[in-house]
Amino acid sequence: MKQPAECSLKHSPQHSAAADQRWKSSSDDGLWASPYTLKSGETQHHSLGHSQIWVTLLDMEWQIRSQQEEQQQVPKDWKLVTGHSLPSSDIPVQRFIRNGDAEMVTYVPAMADRPTVIRPYQPLTIAAEGQCIIYVGTALWMNVCIGPKQLLVASIPLSEPSLTWVGSNTMEGELCYSAQSYARLALEAVPKRPWRAVTPVNIHNRRPQPLLVERFNLPTQLLSIHRNHLGQLWTPGVNVEVDTDVNAASMRVDPSPPPAAGPCEPLGPAREQVSRGRFVRTLDRIFG
Repeated sequence: MKQPAECSLKHSPQHSAAADQRWKSSSDDGLWASPYTLKSGETQHHSLGHSQIWVTLLDMEWQIRSQQEEQQQVPKDWKLVTGHSLPSSDIPVQRFIRNGDAEMVTYVPAMADRPTVIRPYQPLTIAAEGQCIIYVGTALWMNVCIGPKQLLVASIPLSEPSLTWVGSNTMEGELCYSAQSYARLALEAVPKRPWRAVTPVNIHNRRPQPLLVERFNLPTQLLSIHRNHLGQLWTPGVNVEVDTDVNAASMRVDPSPPPAAGPCEPLGPAREQVSRGRFVRTLDRIFG
């Protein structure tokens, strides 16, 4: 069992219930980073994308159950129901000791804990000396945090991740998640879902030759999560520059969400911190 850890994001005193209500569209909708209080015996049921999650408070413990469901039509909202119903006993349960009188649970979004190889459904070609911004939506993890100190007890992927190996051979490289994307170029065409965060990826091809983008490696573990005034989730932008040297490209993560996101508040920190300045990876590691 994972050792409890304190979520690095806490509510500021200014993050009041009134402020939370500003982001909430319905009393039946779930809300990130908003504390919920349960009574012993109660269960919260979350329907969020392809995920069904149940969080139960008992006298001596917390119980968490989850399962993934493939649906033809995925609901657009995050439905939350509090009651006394439990799912089928076939669904595995995780149990966590309840310390003291903790009755509070908070759900904090997190990006993937390793890089994600994005594969556009249709490859893109960036002309020589050309540049474009691709908007990518990636599925989140739900960090379940208990008590007023928001101790992390479980991190649940909201979409079943696929794994892939990226590297020049089986010895040199890294294990990544793999996801397909429409790689949209128009921001208004990007669906905004409560279980996905939007990342703008700015690719600048400085070479005298065209650059074919069939896949690229997004450093999701280095991205923090932010919520704008419309309740949409964003990450800072990622900038990739391909210079004349075809064997290397540079990548830089912006310190904050892009201006296109509008006013934002931080919700979840990056899984890993990157040192200041840009870092360089070999070209095949960025573009597969």
